Order: sequence, then structure tokens, then C-alpha cells
Amino acid sequence: MIKAIRHYTIWGGLAIAVVITLQSVFSYYQIATSNQFILQLNQGKDIELEALKKSVPELHLARASYLKKKHRYKEAQASLSQVINQGSQKIQAISRYNLGNVYLEQAIELAESMQINEATALTALAKQAYRQALALDSRYWDAKYNLEVAMRLLPEMDRIVMEKDDHIPEKKAKLWATVPGFPRGLP
Repeated sequence: MIKAIRHYTIWGGLAIAVVITLQSVFSYYQIATSNQFILQLNQGKDIELEALKKSVPELHLARASYLKKKHRYKEAQASLSQVINQGSQKIQAISRYNLGNVYLEQAIELAESMQINEATALTALAKQAYRQALALDSRYWDAKYNLEVAMRLLPEMDRIVMEKDDHIPEKKAKLWATVPGFPRGLP
């Protein structure tokens, strides 16, 4: 009887070790694959959408960052929208922050080309995304900073629209006139 218990205990322990080993190998494979795709994105090469289907949220975030650098904003928004509610609370905050960055960068480009109405709408979306990121992680410094940049950008755009409505001769306004110093870009 004791010999049978010992026999089953050894085989049970061995089965548990095999399951843990297989799970570890699978996790390692997923991490290595994701890292390879991220390296590919960092080298300036896009990845196939098929590779993203069952991937981790971090890979979607990396691809969205790549697309934003290439000024492919709609695709970046689509990539972020797929993972906005996935992963840990920190990953959700990061994805909302990145979505806000996509909106804000696009709004700044539109504002510089004097498309104020479109820039105003995108700035409002950026502020909403930053607020959602801060609701998930109130100590997220980058989201706080970019929210402040977006809040300073919007009143200036309102002033430019009012000047155009008053039929004042159009002059180029500096959008960052109310900001002490010039922001050096998004963190």
C-alpha cells in the first residue's frame, strides 16, 4: 500500500513538472515571438495583421507607435482600439495615453495648417483619452503633462476662430503663445 502511494506520488509529481515545463516553454515562445515582432517594428518594417490576431496587447501598442511615426493615424487608432480594454489596468492606461498622443499629434498638424475645427475636435478626443488614462492610473505623469498641453492648445484655437469671425485680416498666429516655453514634443 505504501509502495503504491509512493509510486502514484512520483508519477503525479512528474506529470505536474511536465505540465509546468510545457507551459513555461509556450510562454517563452510567445515572449520571443512578440520581441521579434517589436524588433522588426523598431527597424521600420511593418508586420502582418495576421500576426496580431492572438498577440499580447504590448505588440499592438508597439505597432500603433510605429504607425504614428509614419503618420498613419487611422491605422494607429484602429490598432489601439483593439486593445484599449485588454490587459492589466496599467496596459489599459498606456493604450489610452497612446490613443491621446495619436489624436494630439494629428490635432497639432491640423492646427499648424490652420484647419482649426478639425484640430479642435481631435484635441477634445485627446483630452478625453488622457483623462481616461489618469482615471486608471492617477500617477501617470506623461498623461498629466500631455493633458495640460492639450488644454493649453484648445483655448488658443478658440481665440483664432474668433479672430476669423470678426473679419480681422488673417495673420499667422502662433499656437503656443500662451505656453511658457515651447513644448519639445510628446513624451
